[in-house]
Amino acid sequence: MADSDAHDETFEAEALPQMDAVYRFALRLSKSEDRAQDLTQETFLRAYQNWEKYTQGTKVKSWLFTICRNLFLRKEERGKRHDEIVTGVADKDPRQISREATVFMAVRDRDPEGHFWREMVDARVLEAIDDLPDEFREAVVLSDLEGLPYQEVAEIVDVPVGTVKSRLFRGRRILQEALYEYAVQEGIIGEQTAARIRNRGEASK
Repeated sequence: MADSDAHDETFEAEALPQMDAVYRFALRLSKSEDRAQDLTQETFLRAYQNWEKYTQGTKVKSWLFTICRNLFLRKEERGKRHDEIVTGVADKDPRQISREATVFMAVRDRDPEGHFWREMVDARVLEAIDDLPDEFREAVVLSDLEGLPYQEVAEIVDVPVGTVKSRLFRGRRILQEALYEYAVQEGIIGEQTAARIRNRGEASK
């Protein structure tokens, strides 16, 4: 088999099945379907061009996520520089004029109150996730939504494992504090659980 044939065959077998996961990740990063599609296409183009750098049979999803995130961050940096130039000659910040729509996401948690997250998969929860600070949202998406272990998340976002755990803890806590009243109203959790979450949040302040 020619080298090019082997290249294409292994790429199709390992990388292409992860396209949906990469698109979900791109969508949560960019908050735009069009931008997510572009990011996904560019991610797989870069992956195809650099396939020889990937060790076959290893963590292909993490490798693709890393490419996707790096592309997103570079685009964001270029966009910020552009906005700074435009803002210098405009009355309003263009980022406030053309805000993207909220991305629909799902969330779950593996702490002792994990059922709280598994049951609350609706627009209210997804909006709360979208409101998380970027570094917390990344950790929640990669660990809780995509199921990656802490070490792989750390490699993707280029921080120590301890930082990943800290960001997950803080991101989950923010979500709990933001959503416990809604959960009580909907009967998803009882008053006692809600009070425990509320009291724990107040104690951490």
